[in-house]
Amino acid sequence: MYQRKLDLHVHTDNSPDGNHSPMFICERAEFDGMRAIALTDHCEVDVYKAERYDKRVQQAYFEASKAQSAFRGKVLVLRGIELGQPHYDSKTAEAVLSARSYDMVIGSVHNLRGREDFYFMEHFQAEQVHALLTEYFQEILNLLEWGNFDVLAHLTYPLRYFYAKSGISVDLDEYKTQVDEILKRTAETGKALEINTAGLRQPIGKLSPELATVKRFRELGGEYITYGSDAHYAEDVGKGMQEAYDAMLAAGFTELTMFQQRTPLKLKIE
Repeated sequence: MYQRKLDLHVHTDNSPDGNHSPMFICERAEFDGMRAIALTDHCEVDVYKAERYDKRVQQAYFEASKAQSAFRGKVLVLRGIELGQPHYDSKTAEAVLSARSYDMVIGSVHNLRGREDFYFMEHFQAEQVHALLTEYFQEILNLLEWGNFDVLAHLTYPLRYFYAKSGISVDLDEYKTQVDEILKRTAETGKALEINTAGLRQPIGKLSPELATVKRFRELGGEYITYGSDAHYAEDVGKGMQEAYDAMLAAGFTELTMFQQRTPLKLKIE
Protein backbone atom coordinates (compact mmCIF):
# COMPACT_ATOMS: atom_id res chain seq x y z
CA MET A 1 0.00 0.00 0.00
CA TYR A 2 1.35 3.40 -0.97
CA GLN A 3 1.76 5.93 1.84
CA ARG A 4 1.85 9.15 -0.19
CA LYS A 5 -1.91 9.51 -0.54
CA LEU A 6 -3.15 12.40 -2.62
CA ASP A 7 -5.91 13.02 -5.15
CA LEU A 8 -5.60 15.83 -7.68
CA HIS A 9 -9.04 15.75 -9.33
CA VAL A 10 -12.00 16.09 -6.96
CA HIS A 11 -15.41 17.70 -7.51
CA THR A 12 -17.63 19.24 -4.85
CA ASP A 13 -21.26 20.34 -4.96
CA ASN A 14 -20.05 23.51 -6.66
CA SER A 15 -19.95 21.38 -9.81
CA PRO A 16 -23.39 20.69 -11.32
CA ASP A 17 -22.77 16.95 -10.99
CA GLY A 18 -21.03 17.10 -7.60
CA ASN A 19 -22.73 15.82 -4.47
CA HIS A 20 -20.90 16.87 -1.31
CA SER A 21 -19.60 20.10 0.17
CA PRO A 22 -15.89 20.94 0.20
CA MET A 23 -15.79 20.77 4.02
CA PHE A 24 -17.39 17.32 4.10
CA ILE A 25 -15.06 16.06 1.39
CA CYS A 26 -12.04 17.35 3.30
CA GLU A 27 -13.30 15.74 6.52
CA ARG A 28 -13.59 12.44 4.69
CA ALA A 29 -10.14 12.90 3.16
CA GLU A 30 -8.62 13.51 6.59
CA PHE A 31 -10.39 10.46 8.01
CA ASP A 32 -9.03 8.35 5.15
CA GLY A 33 -5.47 9.54 5.72
CA MET A 34 -5.14 11.64 2.57
CA ARG A 35 -2.18 14.01 2.63
CA ALA A 36 -3.38 16.33 -0.13
CA ILE A 37 -6.41 16.85 -2.35
CA ALA A 38 -7.12 19.31 -5.14
CA LEU A 39 -10.66 20.67 -5.35
CA THR A 40 -11.09 21.06 -9.10
CA ASP A 41 -14.69 22.01 -9.76
CA HIS A 42 -15.99 22.26 -13.30
CA CYS A 43 -15.98 25.38 -15.43
CA GLU A 44 -17.40 24.55 -18.85
CA VAL A 45 -16.14 27.57 -20.71
CA ASP A 46 -18.33 27.27 -23.81
CA VAL A 47 -21.48 27.61 -21.67
CA TYR A 48 -19.95 29.87 -19.03
CA LYS A 49 -22.78 32.38 -18.71
CA ALA A 50 -25.61 30.22 -20.06
CA GLU A 51 -25.16 27.61 -17.32
CA ARG A 52 -24.10 30.07 -14.61
CA TYR A 53 -20.52 28.93 -14.24
CA ASP A 54 -19.64 32.53 -13.45
CA LYS A 55 -21.43 32.11 -10.11
CA ARG A 56 -20.23 28.54 -9.56
CA VAL A 57 -16.56 29.38 -10.11
CA GLN A 58 -16.72 32.25 -7.63
CA GLN A 59 -18.37 30.08 -4.96
CA ALA A 60 -16.05 27.13 -5.58
CA TYR A 61 -12.96 29.29 -5.09
CA PHE A 62 -14.36 30.88 -1.93
CA GLU A 63 -15.21 27.52 -0.36
CA ALA A 64 -11.91 25.93 -1.40
CA SER A 65 -10.11 28.83 0.29
CA LYS A 66 -12.10 28.27 3.47
CA ALA A 67 -11.33 24.55 3.42
CA GLN A 68 -7.65 25.27 2.79
CA SER A 69 -7.56 27.38 5.95
CA ALA A 70 -9.69 25.05 8.07
CA PHE A 71 -7.63 21.94 7.27
CA ARG A 72 -4.19 23.52 7.42
CA GLY A 73 -1.85 21.05 9.12
CA LYS A 74 -4.29 18.17 8.54
CA VAL A 75 -4.84 17.89 4.79
CA LEU A 76 -3.18 20.06 2.17
CA VAL A 77 -6.13 21.49 0.22
CA LEU A 78 -5.20 22.78 -3.23
CA ARG A 79 -7.39 25.30 -5.02
CA GLY A 80 -7.92 24.00 -8.53
CA ILE A 81 -10.29 24.25 -11.45
CA GLU A 82 -11.19 21.97 -14.35
CA LEU A 83 -11.58 24.07 -17.48
CA GLY A 84 -13.72 22.28 -20.02
CA GLN A 85 -13.19 23.37 -23.64
CA PRO A 86 -11.31 26.58 -22.72
CA HIS A 87 -10.01 26.97 -26.27
CA TYR A 88 -13.58 27.28 -27.58
CA ASP A 89 -13.72 30.69 -25.86
CA SER A 90 -10.18 31.58 -24.90
CA LYS A 91 -11.08 35.14 -23.91
CA THR A 92 -13.45 33.90 -21.22
CA ALA A 93 -11.00 31.21 -20.10
CA GLU A 94 -8.21 33.74 -19.67
CA ALA A 95 -10.53 36.05 -17.71
CA VAL A 96 -11.46 33.23 -15.34
CA LEU A 97 -7.82 32.39 -14.67
CA SER A 98 -6.64 35.97 -14.28
CA ALA A 99 -9.30 36.69 -11.63
CA ARG A 100 -8.03 34.14 -9.09
CA SER A 101 -4.85 32.49 -7.86
CA TYR A 102 -5.13 28.75 -8.50
CA ASP A 103 -2.77 26.01 -7.44
CA MET A 104 -3.55 23.89 -10.49
CA VAL A 105 -5.58 24.12 -13.67
CA ILE A 106 -6.90 20.99 -15.36
CA GLY A 107 -7.62 21.14 -19.09
CA SER A 108 -10.22 18.85 -20.60
CA VAL A 109 -12.62 18.34 -23.48
CA HIS A 110 -16.06 16.97 -22.59
CA ASN A 111 -17.94 17.83 -25.76
CA LEU A 112 -17.31 18.64 -29.39
CA ARG A 113 -18.23 22.07 -30.70
CA GLY A 114 -21.95 22.71 -30.73
CA ARG A 115 -22.74 19.29 -29.28
CA GLU A 116 -23.52 17.99 -25.82
CA ASP A 117 -21.15 16.29 -23.41
CA PHE A 118 -20.40 12.67 -24.36
CA TYR A 119 -21.89 11.85 -20.95
CA PHE A 120 -25.33 13.05 -22.07
CA MET A 121 -25.33 11.44 -25.51
CA GLU A 122 -27.78 8.54 -25.41
CA HIS A 123 -26.37 6.16 -28.02
CA PHE A 124 -23.48 5.77 -30.44
CA GLN A 125 -23.41 4.02 -33.79
CA ALA A 126 -20.27 2.02 -34.54
CA GLU A 127 -19.83 3.85 -37.85
CA GLN A 128 -19.82 7.29 -36.17
CA VAL A 129 -17.30 6.50 -33.44
CA HIS A 130 -14.24 6.91 -35.67
CA ALA A 131 -15.28 10.38 -36.82
CA LEU A 132 -16.17 11.47 -33.29
CA LEU A 133 -12.90 10.25 -31.81
CA THR A 134 -10.81 11.74 -34.62
CA GLU A 135 -12.48 15.10 -34.02
CA TYR A 136 -12.08 14.73 -30.26
CA PHE A 137 -8.33 14.12 -30.49
CA GLN A 138 -8.01 17.13 -32.78
CA GLU A 139 -9.71 19.24 -30.13
CA ILE A 140 -7.23 17.94 -27.55
CA LEU A 141 -4.46 19.14 -29.87
CA ASN A 142 -6.23 22.51 -30.12
CA LEU A 143 -6.45 22.62 -26.32
CA LEU A 144 -2.69 22.05 -26.12
CA GLU A 145 -2.14 24.79 -28.68
CA TRP A 146 -4.03 27.19 -26.37
CA GLY A 147 -1.97 25.87 -23.51
CA ASN A 148 -2.84 27.81 -20.34
CA PHE A 149 -3.36 24.78 -18.11
CA ASP A 150 -1.21 22.40 -16.07
CA VAL A 151 -2.74 18.92 -16.34
CA LEU A 152 -4.28 17.14 -19.33
CA ALA A 153 -7.25 15.22 -17.94
CA HIS A 154 -8.75 11.85 -18.87
CA LEU A 155 -7.31 11.62 -22.39
CA THR A 156 -9.65 8.77 -23.39
CA TYR A 157 -12.80 10.37 -21.92
CA PRO A 158 -15.22 9.46 -24.78
CA LEU A 159 -14.30 5.77 -24.56
CA ARG A 160 -16.16 5.53 -21.24
CA TYR A 161 -19.43 6.40 -22.93
CA PHE A 162 -18.91 4.55 -26.19
CA TYR A 163 -18.69 1.42 -24.07
CA ALA A 164 -21.25 2.21 -21.35
CA LYS A 165 -24.00 3.36 -23.70
CA SER A 166 -23.42 1.22 -26.79
CA GLY A 167 -20.98 -1.54 -25.83
CA ILE A 168 -18.39 -0.23 -28.32
CA SER A 169 -14.71 -0.84 -27.57
CA VAL A 170 -11.99 1.18 -29.27
CA ASP A 171 -8.49 0.10 -30.28
CA LEU A 172 -6.31 3.16 -29.71
CA ASP A 173 -3.70 1.78 -32.09
CA GLU A 174 -5.98 2.99 -34.89
CA TYR A 175 -5.36 6.54 -33.65
CA LYS A 176 -1.64 6.19 -32.98
CA THR A 177 -0.58 9.19 -35.07
CA GLN A 178 -2.95 11.57 -33.29
CA VAL A 179 -2.34 10.14 -29.83
CA ASP A 180 1.44 10.24 -30.27
CA GLU A 181 1.21 13.88 -31.34
CA ILE A 182 -0.89 14.67 -28.25
CA LEU A 183 1.57 12.91 -25.94
CA LYS A 184 4.55 14.54 -27.62
CA ARG A 185 3.07 18.04 -27.32
CA THR A 186 2.03 17.40 -23.72
CA ALA A 187 5.62 16.45 -22.94
CA GLU A 188 7.19 19.30 -24.91
CA THR A 189 5.02 21.96 -23.28
CA GLY A 190 5.69 20.69 -19.76
CA LYS A 191 2.14 19.60 -19.05
CA ALA A 192 1.32 16.74 -16.71
CA LEU A 193 -0.61 13.75 -18.01
CA GLU A 194 -3.34 12.63 -15.64
CA ILE A 195 -4.11 9.01 -14.88
CA ASN A 196 -7.83 9.26 -14.22
CA THR A 197 -9.44 6.37 -12.34
CA ALA A 198 -13.15 7.18 -12.78
CA GLY A 199 -13.38 4.46 -15.44
CA LEU A 200 -12.58 1.82 -12.82
CA ARG A 201 -15.92 2.70 -11.19
CA GLN A 202 -17.78 2.62 -14.51
CA PRO A 203 -18.72 -0.19 -16.92
CA ILE A 204 -15.54 0.22 -18.98
CA GLY A 205 -13.44 -0.74 -15.94
CA LYS A 206 -10.22 0.90 -17.18
CA LEU A 207 -7.81 3.70 -16.37
CA SER A 208 -7.85 6.78 -18.60
CA PRO A 209 -5.46 6.52 -20.26
CA GLU A 210 -4.35 2.91 -19.89
CA LEU A 211 -0.82 1.75 -19.13
CA ALA A 212 0.31 1.44 -22.77
CA THR A 213 -0.44 5.13 -23.35
CA VAL A 214 1.26 6.18 -20.12
CA LYS A 215 4.34 4.22 -21.19
CA ARG A 216 4.29 5.91 -24.57
CA PHE A 217 4.09 9.32 -22.88
CA ARG A 218 7.25 8.44 -20.95
CA GLU A 219 8.98 7.25 -24.13
CA LEU A 220 8.14 10.55 -25.85
CA GLY A 221 9.74 12.58 -23.08
CA GLY A 222 6.89 13.01 -20.62
CA GLU A 223 8.17 14.28 -17.29
CA TYR A 224 5.08 14.99 -15.20
CA ILE A 225 2.39 12.48 -14.25
CA THR A 226 -0.57 12.97 -11.91
CA TYR A 227 -3.39 10.93 -10.46
CA GLY A 228 -7.03 11.93 -10.08
CA SER A 229 -10.06 9.95 -8.96
CA ASP A 230 -12.45 12.42 -10.64
CA ALA A 231 -14.58 11.90 -7.53
CA HIS A 232 -18.05 13.43 -7.46
CA TYR A 233 -18.86 11.82 -4.09
CA ALA A 234 -16.82 12.11 -0.90
CA GLU A 235 -16.52 8.34 -0.64
CA ASP A 236 -14.75 8.16 -4.00
CA VAL A 237 -11.85 10.45 -3.05
CA GLY A 238 -8.66 8.41 -3.39
CA LYS A 239 -10.35 5.56 -5.26
CA GLY A 240 -8.10 3.82 -7.77
CA MET A 241 -4.93 5.35 -6.35
CA GLN A 242 -3.22 1.97 -6.03
CA GLU A 243 -3.89 1.13 -9.69
CA ALA A 244 -2.77 4.58 -10.85
CA TYR A 245 0.48 4.44 -8.90
CA ASP A 246 1.14 0.92 -10.13
CA ALA A 247 0.72 2.19 -13.71
CA MET A 248 3.09 5.09 -13.10
CA LEU A 249 5.82 2.76 -11.85
CA ALA A 250 5.22 0.24 -14.64
CA ALA A 251 5.57 3.05 -17.20
CA GLY A 252 8.94 4.06 -15.77
CA PHE A 253 7.98 7.01 -13.58
CA THR A 254 9.52 7.14 -10.11
CA GLU A 255 7.86 10.45 -9.13
CA LEU A 256 4.38 11.87 -9.37
CA THR A 257 3.64 15.57 -9.64
CA MET A 258 1.39 17.90 -7.68
CA PHE A 259 1.03 21.64 -8.21
CA GLN A 260 1.13 24.58 -5.84
CA GLN A 261 0.62 28.07 -7.25
CA ARG A 262 0.78 26.39 -10.67
CA THR A 263 4.32 25.20 -10.03
CA PRO A 264 5.05 21.47 -10.48
CA LEU A 265 6.45 19.67 -7.44
CA LYS A 266 7.75 16.16 -7.85
CA LEU A 267 7.14 13.58 -5.12
CA LYS A 268 8.62 10.11 -4.85
CA ILE A 269 6.10 7.36 -5.48
CA GLU A 270 6.37 5.47 -2.20
